[in-house]
Amino acid sequence: MTLFSPAALVRLAGNAPWAASLHFRDFRLLWASTLLYSLGTGMENVAVGWLIFDITGSPFMVGVAAAARMAPFFFLGLLSGAMSDRLDRRKFLIGINLTGAIVAGVIALMLLTGEPQVWPVIGLVAAGGCVLAFALTTRQAYTYDIVGPSRALNGLSLAAIAMQAGGIVGSLASGALIGALGPGWQYLAVGASYIAATAVLLATGPIITAMNVHRESILRNLTGYFRIIRENRILLALMCLASITEIFGFTHMTLLPVFAKEVLFVGPVGLGVMTAVRQGGGLIGLALLASLRDYRRKGRLMFVIAGAFGLALMAFSVSSNLLFFLAVLALVNACAMAVDTLYKTLMQENVAEEERGRAMGSWVLSIGTAPVGHLGVGGLAGFLGAPGALLVNGGVLAIVSLAAAIGLPRLRRLS
Repeated sequence: MTLFSPAALVRLAGNAPWAASLHFRDFRLLWASTLLYSLGTGMENVAVGWLIFDITGSPFMVGVAAAARMAPFFFLGLLSGAMSDRLDRRKFLIGINLTGAIVAGVIALMLLTGEPQVWPVIGLVAAGGCVLAFALTTRQAYTYDIVGPSRALNGLSLAAIAMQAGGIVGSLASGALIGALGPGWQYLAVGASYIAATAVLLATGPIITAMNVHRESILRNLTGYFRIIRENRILLALMCLASITEIFGFTHMTLLPVFAKEVLFVGPVGLGVMTAVRQGGGLIGLALLASLRDYRRKGRLMFVIAGAFGLALMAFSVSSNLLFFLAVLALVNACAMAVDTLYKTLMQENVAEEERGRAMGSWVLSIGTAPVGHLGVGGLAGFLGAPGALLVNGGVLAIVSLAAAIGLPRLRRLS
């Protein structure tokens, strides 16, 4: 673990552009905490789909479970942003991590003490989604607090790298744990990773600049949300693009258990490997983005990557060979993570300092529209098969990205 610690990476990279944010002590600690936290989310990403598909045998129900995990993002996005702008983000994130550990422990207890029923499992998955909604909002804003605007793209990219790296290990561990011991023991490991992430976060210090910003009450923050969205057309446009990308792009994750079981025939261990490869592709995309530091043509880059994301999804329709499938999967997530990080960066750069929590709440709200995509792609897979469903979604995403790039020149010129 020390070989891949942020301090070791700083010594290895020296003054390399991609390591700029790692020179901040608190960011290194947050990076390590994020890495540990993502071990748990990586395990959950594999376990939820496999468990639901194993119980029901239905791709549609896998989509329902994924939708239940994402639905809180939509309903809690505004509240999470308002609370992130009002509360001490460090303490709030510590509480969120501990709550996630409790939810994981309850799921483990249910799985270890009896035969799981699908709807109680989905209910607890939704509870975990509530925790994740607050965690994502607060962590993005806290990262910006630490590194500042000049290193925002670098810091958010490195934070996302931590999520992807931990997710790779978590995915591989999840496949092995499910195959050897079952999902109940795996959820105990999820809870342990969240507790470890909390322990590291306790070593960080307060962010003085964030504490000096005038903070309104949570209720006033909520009512002010609609004013911000109404007046800030750039934020609104970015929210719409993030939502479209989530619905038609990120929902490819829903069908990975179907590909593993019915197309590629690789089982739960293979699903873990597929998920790890997917996240490895995300690492590549994020590393390239982090090396850009304060890149000045972010708007144009955003549209290029979003279009490539859609084209790569379409390639799944001809990816029955395992190696080709894995290569496409890595490319898809490289584009996915890069464009998502650009959305988060541009949202925070185009609001006032005291509104950054709400900007990230807006991002969480946007990705909270994912249940529409999860249900849709699950239904499409029932009619067209998994490859056909991703062909349709990828085509829509590519066309929308091209049309937006042409029709929204103000966004294209964002720096």
